[in-house]
Amino acid sequence: MTTQQYLVIHMTDSSGATLAQDEDRRMLESWVDEGVEAGTVGVGSAVAGPDRAKSVVVRDGRTIITDGPFPEFKEWFAGYDLLEAESIEEAAAYMAKHPTALAGRVLILPTVELPWEPGA
Repeated sequence: MTTQQYLVIHMTDSSGATLAQDEDRRMLESWVDEGVEAGTVGVGSAVAGPDRAKSVVVRDGRTIITDGPFPEFKEWFAGYDLLEAESIEEAAAYMAKHPTALAGRVLILPTVELPWEPGA
């Protein structure tokens, strides 16, 4: 069985359902248990809100660090997970069980090797 690693990004979405905290927790615990048993779920974490975020860019040799929130964002990056799955479809089916799929939006991105890494 060959698996691929996927970065999952959890986003807020104003069109998502509102989940009670106990239902959110129940769904999340069930999702984690299933993923641990299947060997699908890896590291992951929720992240702080935009009031604790920074943006970093370097322009013309100058580093510019600004505070969040970022007005261009309509959604907020709420957390991440790393998954192992045989296909992106399998990863998507698993992520459909996560509370963020109901209350927000989930983005799934296959990881890739950089051109200079061995085996690329």
